[in-house]
Amino acid sequence: MTSFPLAAATAALVSALLAPHATAGCSRDIAVPVSASGASVIAEGHEVKGIYPDLLRELGRKAGCKFVFTVVPRARQVAMYRIGQADILVPASRTPERDKHGTFVPMIHNRPMLISLAGDRAPIASAQELLERRELRVAVVRGFDYGERYTALTNELAKQGRLFSEVDVTAVARLLHAGAVDLTIIGPTLMSGAIRREPRVQGLQERLRVEPIPELAWKYSGAYVSHALSKEDQRTLLDALDKMSRSPQVMDAYLRHFSADILNDNVRPR
Repeated sequence: MTSFPLAAATAALVSALLAPHATAGCSRDIAVPVSASGASVIAEGHEVKGIYPDLLRELGRKAGCKFVFTVVPRARQVAMYRIGQADILVPASRTPERDKHGTFVPMIHNRPMLISLAGDRAPIASAQELLERRELRVAVVRGFDYGERYTALTNELAKQGRLFSEVDVTAVARLLHAGAVDLTIIGPTLMSGAIRREPRVQGLQERLRVEPIPELAWKYSGAYVSHALSKEDQRTLLDALDKMSRSPQVMDAYLRHFSADILNDNVRPR
């Protein structure tokens, strides 16, 4: 008569002992400062959504972690990561400087491209050609980093007095739409996402010209997990992000925002 209750109690005790190890999650809230970045991060007042916030929330439900999003300019977001005030930096390209402060998890392959208004301008086939075309004004987003060759190119454009650094992608789209700059260097999905959410630049997407150059090659984009976190929390987040990045979830998230035609030239699975 007492064997069943005893067995049930034993099973309950075993479950209780195992549960903390299976769903221990993160030891504290995870700070994620973000900046508006096309469909990757959509900030509407205090509401944060988009590809990466949605992916992190999904990850958090499975891993037992709570992500706290705050909206800041991109340059401040990167600075907060550098001084240990951002537990996760996303989206991000991998750079040696960022590797000093966290561990990178690749999520997708992407590449920046030259984006301008369609017209009769002669094509640009290389970074050197862009540097020689001194009449062309170029806008970038402050805090974006696509690697050493991108940095060298933008530094030289700045020396020539032709570089405009803006706070976010939407600001760049406005400059392009107004004719205040001639082109930008950015991922086409970022520009497309920003145009959709900015009424003042409607119709811009259909007027765009997109050009690849060899100096801006395909590379990984993803998330950095800060070394400021405890070793246990780092391990939890890195394992969960790596598992997610190897699943169809990331590309599915992109396909909810973009057509396959747009992604073909700019985003590929890890």
